[in-house]
Amino acid sequence: MGKTYERIDGRLRTFIEAQPLFFTATAPLSGDGTVNLSPKGLKGSFAVLDELTVAYLDFAGSNAETVAHLRENGRITLMWCAFQGPPNIVRVHGRGEPVFRDDPRFKELLSHFPDIDPAPHGLRAIILVRAELIRDTCGYGVPFMTYDEDRDLHGRRFAREDDASLDSYFRSKPHIETSLDGLPGLPLPLPPSTV
Repeated sequence: MGKTYERIDGRLRTFIEAQPLFFTATAPLSGDGTVNLSPKGLKGSFAVLDELTVAYLDFAGSNAETVAHLRENGRITLMWCAFQGPPNIVRVHGRGEPVFRDDPRFKELLSHFPDIDPAPHGLRAIILVRAELIRDTCGYGVPFMTYDEDRDLHGRRFAREDDASLDSYFRSKPHIETSLDGLPGLPLPLPPSTV
C-alpha cells in the first residue's frame, strides 16, 4: 500500500502543493516531553524549494512548540491528507530549523512565497525542512471534506501589530519564549521585520 520516494517531484509535488492544509509534528528529546501536532494553512504559506527541501511561514500564535523542538533536536514530520479526490496521505520525515527574521538567509527564503503577504500575519520565522524519508499511504480512512476558503481572522488579528507590539504580545504569552517543557522557544526581542 505505501510507497517510499527518493524526492519530492512530479505527481507527489503536485499533490502536496494542491493541499490547503497540512500538519506538523515535533517532540522534545525527553521521553516525558510534550508531543506537538499543529495544523497549517493560509494559501501561499508553503513552498517546495527543491526535490528534498520544503519550507513554510511560521506566523504569530500563542505558543512556539515547533520552534522549540526544532531548536533542540531538529526532528519534524509534515503530513498532507487528500480530503477530495483519490485517497492519499503523504508524510515527509526530516530535519528542520527555524530561520529567524535576522538570519541572512531569511530574505531569499521569503522570495519563495510570492502568493501571500506575510506582513499582516506577524511572521516570526520560516521553517526550513530537509526531507530524510518521503512516504505515502492509502488514506482510505480519511473522510471527504470540502475546502471553502481560508479564514481571514489571523490576518485581521495580527495586522494591528507592529514589531514592538508583537514583541509585547509574545512576551505576554507563557509558551513563546519558552516551550511547555521549558525549552528555548522564539528568541526575543523579536528582530525587526524585513517585509
